[in-house]
Order: sequence, then structure tokens, then C-alpha cells
Amino acid sequence: MKDELQYIGNKIMANDRVIAKNVIINIDKNDTFDLPATLLPGEKQLEFYSELVHLLGEALLNTAPIYDKVEEWSKKAAGYAILYSISLTDSLRSVAFFRTVIWDVFTEELEKKKFAAITMLDVSKILDPLLDRVCSVIGEEFEVHTNRLMDVAYTALEELSVPVVPIVEGIAVVPLVGSIDTRRARLIMDVSLTESAKLNVRQIIFDVSGVPIIDTMVADQLFQIFNALRLTGVQAIVTGIRPEISQTIVSLGLDFTGIKTRASMQQALMELGVHKK
Repeated sequence: MKDELQYIGNKIMANDRVIAKNVIINIDKNDTFDLPATLLPGEKQLEFYSELVHLLGEALLNTAPIYDKVEEWSKKAAGYAILYSISLTDSLRSVAFFRTVIWDVFTEELEKKKFAAITMLDVSKILDPLLDRVCSVIGEEFEVHTNRLMDVAYTALEELSVPVVPIVEGIAVVPLVGSIDTRRARLIMDVSLTESAKLNVRQIIFDVSGVPIIDTMVADQLFQIFNALRLTGVQAIVTGIRPEISQTIVSLGLDFTGIKTRASMQQALMELGVHKK
């Protein structure tokens, strides 16, 4: 049995480029794939696919563990797919052609050499987990890439959601809209501290009329922001607390006595000497 596996493994390794070329031909013939011709230059693509075929042949020889090499190849494959905007679906479907083409080679040898039927099962037990691992690693790499893009987009969106608008020298306004969670509160603090120093701001008016709920958690986040600003010499003024929000604040026993509040942004600006001309 071991001799049969070694024979098939050597056969695959010796014909790795032929097998890889057949994989490419099968992919090209399948018109359901959205694969650009520029995925890789012809010779480079052939060499790259040959690497995986060769590794699969090595696996049948059982000479050394090759999982690390297969994972390394899979990460490169995912990198190429991402670079050339190949979908995860098409990337995974292309792996199936390796299985199909190698199985055709094996079936041919099975008929020629009259191998025992159990040899087919043994080959499958070795190669299938490796090809499954290729799919898993590609999927994992796509997930990492997607999460990275989402983080970048989320951060950009968050930064736009914390505008520090200078009104006159020394005074700025931060209109807050939407819910405030721990992540956003940290961003508000970072942006407020950075921009107040950059703009030489002495007072910042935080308008919370667009914040739907102010509960204990949100209030605590706001207090941390205001205290951090106070330590840098910047006074925080809160405006736009709606009647229903003020009732919630009172019922929760939240203490806003240390924070300067005004009914509206206009009132706060007037008290700071900012008037319409």
C-alpha cells in the first residue's frame, strides 16, 4: 500500500506543471468564473499552481509534514485573489479544480496499474484534508482583510461623526449625533483633546440634542471626557439636553452639577460673547 502511495506521489510531483496547466485550462473553460486574465502572468501562474500540486504529491510520500508549506501557499493565493479583486467564492471554487484534475490522474493510474480499491480511499484521506485546509486558510485571510477594511471605514466614519467646529478664537462646538458607546466616547475624547490643543480652544460646547439616550453609561463616558478636557484647561459646556432626557438623568440620580449646562447652543454662545452681527 505504501509503495502505491509513493508511486502516485512521485507521479504527481513529476507532472506537477502538466497538472497545474490542466487546472488553469479547466478554470479558463468554466465561464461561470469571474477571473481576470491578469490574475498572474501565464508562466508565473503556472509555477504558482505547480507549487501546490508538488506539495500534494509530497504528502503522499509521507516524507515530512507539509501543512506549514500548504498554509503558506494558501496565504499567498489569498493575497493574489485580494490584490486582483477575485471574490472569495471564485477563489474557493478554483481549489476544487485541483481536486478534480489530480483525481483524474489518479484514476488513470488506478486503471493502468490495477491498484487496490482501498488505495483510492487512502489517497483521499491524505489529499482531501490538505485541500480543505487550503480553503480554510483562504477564507481566514479574506476575513482578516474584510475586518481590516471595516475597521478603516468605521474609523473614518467615526472621525466624521466628531466634528470640532471653531466658532471664534478660543471657542469651538462639537455637535454630537447618534448613540455614544465606549468606542465612540474614546474617539470623542481623543479628537476633542487633540483639536482643542491644535486650535488653542478654551471652551468647547458639546451639543447633545442629537443623542437619543443619556443613561448611566453614557453620562459616565461624558464625565470622563469633560474631566480630561478640564485637566488641560478647557471648559466643557453641554447644551441641548431635551426635557425627556433631563427627566431620565434625574431619575437615575446622575449628578451634572459639576458640568456647565445651557438649554441651547445659542444661549451658550451668547453668554460667551458670541453674537450675530
